[in-house]
Amino acid sequence: MSWTDFYRRREILEAAIRHAGRAPGEPLMLEEIPGAADVYGSEDNLLLAMQYKWSQLLGGHLRAELADPADAEADAMDRDQVDAVSRAWRRAQSDNEALRAVLDGAQERCPALARQHEGELRMLALTAGLAEPGEPAAEITKVGHALDALVRAGDSGPVRRRGPVGHLLRLLAPSA
Repeated sequence: MSWTDFYRRREILEAAIRHAGRAPGEPLMLEEIPGAADVYGSEDNLLLAMQYKWSQLLGGHLRAELADPADAEADAMDRDQVDAVSRAWRRAQSDNEALRAVLDGAQERCPALARQHEGELRMLALTAGLAEPGEPAAEITKVGHALDALVRAGDSGPVRRRGPVGHLLRLLAPSA
């Protein structure tokens, strides 16, 4: 892929996000987005490109949050990874509301997108320290769903240190 192709794909993706942001739950009509049908070929491919963009953005916010130089001298025991993951997700979402709305609205009609989202949920659960890599993927996904629900339900302020984890543990207790 040349730089010209890269920039063209990026411009089409940004136009698609703007276009889809007007009605995030509706299927994307590629013919309404100049160049989208030629470059992406199908709605699923375009949605997967959007998911990839979201993953990059979220990953950047997570790295920034978890590697905050202000925390470098803080005792590791005083850090709360759940708070850090929550703040990172909320910042990514608030900076990219249309993208997140389009992805949320398309998960049921795009199975490949749903699989990518489950992978994201597992990554969030592992990054927050609420699951271990050796646990079954289905269990990690459940924890990720619970964390996702808590993050989305919370206000934009900091998450209380014990509240979300206690609530998460209460949600997971029936699965034990």
